[in-house]
Amino acid sequence: MEEKNCLHNSPDSGKIKERSDEERRALINRLSRIEGQIRGIRGMVEKNAYCTDILIQSAAVNAAVNSFNKDLIACHIRGCVADGIRNGRDDVIDELVLTLQKLMK
Repeated sequence: MEEKNCLHNSPDSGKIKERSDEERRALINRLSRIEGQIRGIRGMVEKNAYCTDILIQSAAVNAAVNSFNKDLIACHIRGCVADGIRNGRDDVIDELVLTLQKLMK
């Protein structure tokens, strides 16, 4: 039953995670807002907006992406990592460490 949160292997793309409709919608909504912010920055560049104004908007996008990553990593730890450990798969810890190292570059 907890298997819904665990990672599965897909013949097409490798690892996948089944998400609830609510979780998927929340993640997509956040990404859509970030995408809108990026389009806004592009528009600013196209309209020759002042550098500082663009940089402030760029910083806002970075903060939004960081917030998205924090929520996703929390979900990953509570679901995939916890389930993996409960099922004796200590390799999920090594995978988590590598992921955190990549995020903290």
